[in-house]
Amino acid sequence: MMNKNNALETFSPLFEPKTIAVVGASARSFALPNTFMKRIRDLGYKGDIYPIHPSAAEIDGLTAYKSLADTPKPIDYAYIAVAGGLIPAMLETAKGRLRFAHVISSGFGEVDEGRDLQEKLVAAAHAGGLRLIGPNCMGLFSPRGSVTFAEVGQRDVGTVGVISQSGGLGTDIIRRGFARGVKFSGVVTVGNCADVVPSELLEYYLADAQTKVIGMYLETAKDGRRLFETLLAAKASKPVVILKGGRTQQGLAAAASHTGSLAGDDRAWVALSRQTGCVLVETLDQFVDTLLIFQSLKPNTAQPTKRVTLFGNGGGTSVLATDYFARLGLAVTPFGADTIDRLAALKLPPGTSITNPVDCPVGTLQQEDGKVAEKILDIIYAHGKPDALVMHLNLSAFVGRAKPEVLDNLMAAALRVQQKYPGQAHFMLVLRSDGEPALEERKRSFRVNAMALGVPVYDEMSNAGTALAALQWHERFIYTRAGSNA
Repeated sequence: MMNKNNALETFSPLFEPKTIAVVGASARSFALPNTFMKRIRDLGYKGDIYPIHPSAAEIDGLTAYKSLADTPKPIDYAYIAVAGGLIPAMLETAKGRLRFAHVISSGFGEVDEGRDLQEKLVAAAHAGGLRLIGPNCMGLFSPRGSVTFAEVGQRDVGTVGVISQSGGLGTDIIRRGFARGVKFSGVVTVGNCADVVPSELLEYYLADAQTKVIGMYLETAKDGRRLFETLLAAKASKPVVILKGGRTQQGLAAAASHTGSLAGDDRAWVALSRQTGCVLVETLDQFVDTLLIFQSLKPNTAQPTKRVTLFGNGGGTSVLATDYFARLGLAVTPFGADTIDRLAALKLPPGTSITNPVDCPVGTLQQEDGKVAEKILDIIYAHGKPDALVMHLNLSAFVGRAKPEVLDNLMAAALRVQQKYPGQAHFMLVLRSDGEPALEERKRSFRVNAMALGVPVYDEMSNAGTALAALQWHERFIYTRAGSNA
């Protein structure tokens, strides 16, 4: 294991490279490396870019160089996408002038006939004095370094650091994460993990002040002992969310063919979670949803989440959510008499339920053009005192039945109450719709406004419940651990 300073010193040039070499760009056509160069330039990369080509003098307006040994300055990061057999000799010529080689090419340890070539690749990297990422992966996304392998429009530097053993999933994580409000400090795809292993990057993210939440998609157990010891030593100081591929026999076989990985016994991963506090999730959606809640909400480790209030329109939705939350260990229990009396004093229209869940039909939420929600929420916060409040709105139900400003007022009321009671309860929004384009556009606008205030927004109650249960797991682990050490 590296200490904090060593981890930062080793990997900072990867996330903030001053010089980038691109191997495999074409002077005649538009190959993947050309796309990579375009994307980092579009993202605003200000450092030096060196296309590497055996004969071209210039590629895409940039001076080309014959080898990694010929560039004017040493190279922090090389993006390499050429035939695998050419790469070992190329890396040997780097001779201490290259820090990180990200090998996008496949045909290495993920197939039987490529295992010898992968060993030669690693040996060549070590002989060249550099660290190898991959092979068989997609690349790096680092907003602070203006580096991206994926087409992205967002440049904000966030607090979520991700390690993905799958390049395709890495792209999905970035794009779905952006759509839901996740902002990244970095995403590294690592493929076969022939040299740099996930636990090393985990050590970097744990040491990195910019990163507050860590996500990992893993298939291999190659560095299992180091991963366990790193997580154990971290004492859940930062939430770590793991999406593990290959937890079944069929999944294990798929992982072996994907990245040449031995996935390991699922019971070991469950034990890892219990002993270190990392959060295990089962789907990509759960992974993104859980990263979002940890990005947005501060865990309450002094009083782990238990009591949840549901407030919104849709009685059936509330009933199903109550069942789902209960199965997750989240209690949607009736309010005490004092809270119910205060809500009853509002004299809300018939059909409104005020016991928890608080079910308000559209007719109720239209009262005072939607501003009635503020009165309801104020009573819940001041007297119901839940650990978490999930406000859910079926946006489609308002179409044709309420003035356009009703939804705006509802959202504004919810966000004002959240500001009035900072830190008292976890506040989450669920905005449900039927996919109608105009409604989806309003939903996106509401999401942006909510996220600006640190409020996570989910598409369905099940998404919110799973994420809240993950937050609760992290809170309970730290709370229990603190009690055992008292």
